[in-house]
Amino acid sequence: MFDVFRNYISDKAKLTEKELDTIKSVSFLKKIRKRQYLLQEGDVWQYSAFVCKGCVRMYRIGQDDTEHIMRFSVETWWVGDRESYATGQPAKNNIDALEDSEILMWTKENFQALLKEIPELNAFIERLIARSLIASQDRIFSAISYTAEEKYQNFLKTYPDIFNRVPLHMIASYLGVSRETLSRIRSQFNHK
Repeated sequence: MFDVFRNYISDKAKLTEKELDTIKSVSFLKKIRKRQYLLQEGDVWQYSAFVCKGCVRMYRIGQDDTEHIMRFSVETWWVGDRESYATGQPAKNNIDALEDSEILMWTKENFQALLKEIPELNAFIERLIARSLIASQDRIFSAISYTAEEKYQNFLKTYPDIFNRVPLHMIASYLGVSRETLSRIRSQFNHK
């Protein structure tokens, strides 16, 4: 599965074979079955993780026991709880598999060493974090200002490959609308 990462990173950063071998030497593959947790609320997240195969979701449970999906991650996407990783505090989020998944992982200690040893990898990760922050800001803006229909259209445009892989009620949770509202919107769009 390292080849999936190798192809991904080679397209984004100019790394030598030696650097790629160094990255590979401290990576490990974690296979998780559908519905299995990668992270549970209360545990401390201490990894950098890259989805090689499958689909996972990150979510929180509200005070009313409602699931609130924060994000989905599919092949060639990174996954993890950045807050827990950065602070060392217990995670507020859960991460579980929606499909049988294979995740390439590095311990925090090993990944930090890689960033110091490989400047090009460090520069790439800085760009990745910046893009992630921008995406988070866009998601907040859409959540507070878009209509349900606009949220749906934006989701289809942004994540066309995820829509058919994720149950409708989870997409509704991600969008912050009821399943009934999402069904109505889908029906309206299908009749246009």
